[in-house]
Parts: sequence; structure tokens; C-alpha cells
Amino acid sequence: MQPPKIVTRLSLVLTFFLLTCCSQNNISKSYKQTQLQLEAQLQNPDLSTETQFGIINQIAKNMHAVKDYHSLILFLTSWVEKHETDPYNAYWLLMTANAYLETDAAPVASYYFERIIRNYPDLIVQEKSIHFLSLQQLIQISTEPANRIKYFNQLITQFPNDVSITEMYYRLALEYEKEGEWAQAIRTYTLFVNRDDAATIQIPDIPNAYQTAKQLIDFNKSSKDWTFETIDDLTAAIKNAISSYDYRKLDSYKSKVNFFAMSWQQDENADNAQSSFSMRSYMRGNKIHYENDIDSISSPTEAYLRTWGWNSYIHVWYLYFRKVNFPADPEIHGRWEWAGIYYGEKL
Repeated sequence: MQPPKIVTRLSLVLTFFLLTCCSQNNISKSYKQTQLQLEAQLQNPDLSTETQFGIINQIAKNMHAVKDYHSLILFLTSWVEKHETDPYNAYWLLMTANAYLETDAAPVASYYFERIIRNYPDLIVQEKSIHFLSLQQLIQISTEPANRIKYFNQLITQFPNDVSITEMYYRLALEYEKEGEWAQAIRTYTLFVNRDDAATIQIPDIPNAYQTAKQLIDFNKSSKDWTFETIDDLTAAIKNAISSYDYRKLDSYKSKVNFFAMSWQQDENADNAQSSFSMRSYMRGNKIHYENDIDSISSPTEAYLRTWGWNSYIHVWYLYFRKVNFPADPEIHGRWEWAGIYYGEKL
């Protein structure tokens, strides 16, 4: 009885294959007939602008539905070339650009998005601005900071009600940083922090945006006179101040921007981590010690010095030093600062 079962299974497979092929052929046949009918209707010289738009849009949508991007692009670009006065040409080029995106041809898509913004007045189709959609796409696919600066500025000035201006300011400032335009970056970060919702806004993929921007602005305004050229110079000065119990010198070596004192588990941006206390009360009556060398967990940009004897509650303090990252001022960038304290033994 085994052979009949095999024959039955093969028959089912063949039947399914034939039905699928027939179905696909019918779909293909129906698609071609529909497109031919629409193209024939498009030849009518008496069509209203709205009717013409509907026919072209349907032809393009049908091509998109079957993923015939080559025909879609050829059809739309040919139409635009032959009908320069069509008021919907910006929309046809938007569909062209999106078709190129779907074929992983982002540079060509960028050309068409740019062409729309540069050569065509804005157009509202289905309650959407063509220029706004083009700018959004350009920001997504552009890799050049100079271009992204231009696009963000256009969004801010032309579509202030359609975007979060607060977020746009922050992202624009980041692009100015990448381009090395530090004066503009700091100016734009200032615009960002002055927004009412800057302290509470959640920007995707950018944690602690407000704290980061404010720290940069505050650092830019500060004297920066607490920095040292090398980590050796900084640790030598710290050790000398501890050995001589000179709290005034220690206080002067602390960073004047966002100096923190916290446990290892805390976030340095937390409100209770920021500290402006004097070292005086912790040095009087205590015998302070420090290791000769910086700790093994140190790196080329961060360093830790283990010290102890500050008080009976938290005996060990790790003094935390870091390289200054501030390309806006080449004389300060790359120097070292005492940025904070970690309480207790390292984790």
C-alpha cells in the first residue's frame, strides 16, 4: 500500500504547483491588462488635472505593488521629462526617490530628494508636505555633516510645527561638532538648553542630552585653570597637597564644572552626585594616605588614584582623573582634570 501514498503526495505537490503557476499567470495577466487600460486612459487629451493625477498614481502604485521598480522609475522620470508643467512633478520625483531607496540606491535617491527641494515648490499630497518628507529622508540617508546641517536648519525654519525644535537643536549641534564648527555647536547647544522641555526631553539613542549639553556650555564659559598638561603633573600636585594637608590647593585642583562625589554604583549625572564641598572638613584630624601609582584599571583617557583615611564611615576614596575632551579649544583639549571621587573600594 506504500506506493499509492507516494503517488498521492506527488499528485498533491504537482496540483499545488500547477494551481500556483496558474494563479500567478492570472495575476500577471490581470496586472498587464489593468496597466494597459490605465495607460490608454492616460492618452485622453481632455483629462482634468485631478483625473490625470489619479491615473498616473494608480499606474505607479501597481508597479510598486509587484516591485517592478525599474519600470516605475522609467515611467515616472519619463513623464516628468515630457510634462514639465505638471503641477505634481515633485510628487512623481518623490515616488522615484523612494523607489531608488527600495533598491538600495541611496545616493541616487538623494539626488532626487535634493532636486525636489531645489527645483520645485512645496506640494501637499494626501495632507503631507513633499519638501518635509524629502528632508526627513535626506537626514536619514546623508552621511555628510555639512549636508545634514543644511537639512536640519531647513526643518527648523520651514517646518517648526512639524518637528520637535528642542530635539532638532541638539541633533544640529552634534552635526556642527562633527564638522568642527565649535562656535556654532556651542551656540546651538545653548539654544537647546534654553528650551522649556530641554531638561525632560527623551531623545532616542542620546541619553543625558541635557546634562551633556549643559556641561559643555559651562565648561566653555569657565576659566579651565584647574587643568594640567599631563596625568603625572596632576597626580604629583594632588599628592603634594595631600601630604602637606593643604585643602585650599586640593579645592583649587577640583574641576569647577560638574565635579562629582559618589559611590561606584551611582550615575555621575544624578543630582545627588554633583558636589561642591570643600576638602577641609575631611582633612582636619585625619591621616590621609595614597598609593604611589595610579590604579591598574586606569586607561589612556581615565585614571584612578586610591586614597584612604578620609573618615571612619567611608575609609577609601578613589580620586578620578580624565583627559579633557574639548576640541573647541586646542590649548585645553587633551589636558587632564580631577573630575570626581568614587567612595569605597572599586567594584
